[in-house]
Amino acid sequence: MTLEDRQRIAAWLREGIRCAEIARRLGRPRSTINREVARNGGPDDYRADQANKATLRRARRRAPAPGPAAPQDADEYGRDAATVGEFTERFTALMVRTGLPPMPSRVLACLFTSDGGAFTAAALVQRLRVSPASISKAIAYLEQLELVRRERDTRGRRERYLIDDDVWYRAWSASTKSITMWADTAKHGADILGPATPAGARLRNTGQFFQLLAEDMTRAAEHRRRTFPEIIRQQ
Repeated sequence: MTLEDRQRIAAWLREGIRCAEIARRLGRPRSTINREVARNGGPDDYRADQANKATLRRARRRAPAPGPAAPQDADEYGRDAATVGEFTERFTALMVRTGLPPMPSRVLACLFTSDGGAFTAAALVQRLRVSPASISKAIAYLEQLELVRRERDTRGRRERYLIDDDVWYRAWSASTKSITMWADTAKHGADILGPATPAGARLRNTGQFFQLLAEDMTRAAEHRRRTFPEIIRQQ
């Protein structure tokens, strides 16, 4: 758990929010939040900085005595596992701050930072240490945004969840569709309320704004989709 997570816990506790709701917001098991709060002063005296320092002290006490220097854990590409983990947490936090719920953010970050870009539900449960239900809800949310898709695992009957290289193009296209729906609905409302009325004029202007925005987004997405592979080849 990061210091930022603990700061959020402290702020929510001050607002009177219960641990179960905090767990839901952070995408963590309820038992994890209950244990975190209980061992660091309880709901009334929980302090983020103190909790973070206490956790570090406990980790140092549990650490084995130093032995001969050993190389840092690295994957097949020579990447330091701790550094990759820190980036994954930062990537997750960015998505949460920009509006994506915590659990879908953790799943998406996990997929993005893996070389294969695909996991089964069981693998995600193991990697993120959450319940199968949490993974199922997160995947359903990400599928709705067209950020992930599922396919049958050729080695068995299980499904894999994966991201494609054009994931952001598809997500952008889905956003464009939503904006077009806003435009159509606003125009329809203008016709019902009357274009000459204040409310009708407001809706008409709203519809025109969203229509122009959708057209601009569509042109930009198509342009980048055509030119981006060429840019990559030139690098």
